Amino acid sequence: MIITPPPSPIELLQALISIPSVNPEGVSKVDLDSGHFGEQRIAEALAPFLENAGFAVTLEEVESGRPNLIARAPGSSDRPRIFFGPHLDTVSVKTMVIPPFSGELKDGKIWGRGSTDTKGSMAAMLWALTTNADLLADAPVAIDFVAFMGEETQQLGSKHFAKHHADEYEFGIAGEPTSLQIVNCTKGCLWATLSTKGKAVHASKPHLGENAILKLFHSFSALTNALDVQFSKLSHPVLGRTTWNLGLFNGGTSPNIVADEASLTLDIRTIPALWEQGGGEELVNRLTKDLDVTFLCHEENPPMEVAPENKWIKAIQKAQPTAQCVGAPWFSDAAHLNAGGIPSICLGPGVIDQAHTEDEYITVDDYEAGVKFFTELVSDILKNK
Repeated sequence: MIITPPPSPIELLQALISIPSVNPEGVSKVDLDSGHFGEQRIAEALAPFLENAGFAVTLEEVESGRPNLIARAPGSSDRPRIFFGPHLDTVSVKTMVIPPFSGELKDGKIWGRGSTDTKGSMAAMLWALTTNADLLADAPVAIDFVAFMGEETQQLGSKHFAKHHADEYEFGIAGEPTSLQIVNCTKGCLWATLSTKGKAVHASKPHLGENAILKLFHSFSALTNALDVQFSKLSHPVLGRTTWNLGLFNGGTSPNIVADEASLTLDIRTIPALWEQGGGEELVNRLTKDLDVTFLCHEENPPMEVAPENKWIKAIQKAQPTAQCVGAPWFSDAAHLNAGGIPSICLGPGVIDQAHTEDEYITVDDYEAGVKFFTELVSDILKNK
């Protein structure tokens, strides 16, 4: 499918929604049976659309059939470069109660998977760049368009991009539904599993066995008490303190058998100060060394923070004074871009609460505000930077 130049911003968003791009990691049978997964199709549709506007487009494969799209603005390479960076993938459509790829315009809303997260941001950015295409080549700053694969799971696209292109860019804007506010700081995230082993015996004689659940509870209590002490020592003026949540627990096989194994998984949302001291994995590993548990870190995503005084944030606020710096408890591609050396923030139309929902939509008012916001922003940067 090729996205032909649409007559309106709404039709551009509808075209993007109509192209399925469900993240293929952990997809449901619904996604597999329908063939609605992978980023290749939407990347291939965007390429000629951007080339028609003068961009030099590369599909840079991160994993087989899963590229980042990198579209470099026309004009000299010897000038500062920034980029707009939404992600190509969406979450699964398994739980949706509306047609996921219709892009239907109804009741003042545009419906479908990705409408908010984050094809609304993508379409607004694309419209802004192509509307200002005649300014791109001769402007004192280059604004590229980069669309990342894999944001909804391991953020492999942004990690790969930062590793290979960090020295090319001064700044990035990750497209996310932020109600057109500048998210310049977010928490990081660690998923940590604690597990124990015991000895299974008949529940009528529990003293002959070793209850793994009770062992785990004792260690868990000691760990969380220690974590709360550590977390109370550090705070962020916007993000607050590091927090933890017990999200998963597994243990035992039957009420009449002493449990011989147990495990639980914590979600720990970290602030920049903790990351600077080694991060959540280092802290949990240290605090569990003397406990009777095995600790496994699945993956740790970094927090991120860009100073409000950053010159590109100031440029955004000069063009759009209503855009204020705010924080968020979630993480995104921007965290990995920052960790890889590219100062980046999150910015886009729509509200985060509507992301990943069973009836995902973006209101026409919010989307059109985003189109206006980015179109004016691009024009201001290209004419006045």
